[in-house]
Amino acid sequence: MIAHLALGSLLIVVNVAIQAEMFSAFSNRLEPLILWLRRRFRRFANTAAIVVSVLFVMLVITIQVWVWALTFLLVGAISGLEPALYFTTVSFTTAGFGDIILGDDWRLLSGITAANGFLSFGWSTAYMVELVRRTG
Repeated sequence: MIAHLALGSLLIVVNVAIQAEMFSAFSNRLEPLILWLRRRFRRFANTAAIVVSVLFVMLVITIQVWVWALTFLLVGAISGLEPALYFTTVSFTTAGFGDIILGDDWRLLSGITAANGFLSFGWSTAYMVELVRRTG
């Protein structure tokens, strides 16, 4: 149990670092992007900036899901890439359908996956609010 908590904590640290670095890099490039979009799309520049931003946030979340899915594969908690990705996506989004469940020895990680997703989506929402504010 302690090893699984440590693994889950490590994965959260990795995902937070990924999200922080990617959000920071995108934020540093947002102003030039908005200026370029205003020249290119004029009236629709703000909409284009928001669409690009949403796609970027989805990329960040997708990378985090892949980190968890590959971990589930590597530790043998789930066999097969598609089931690992599906389970991770369902857990990360906190939908939790329950059609794929981890064995008793790994089930603690599903809750940690959901907690990571909950935090990531909250952070992403706050980030998107700030991006929309900056495009205005």
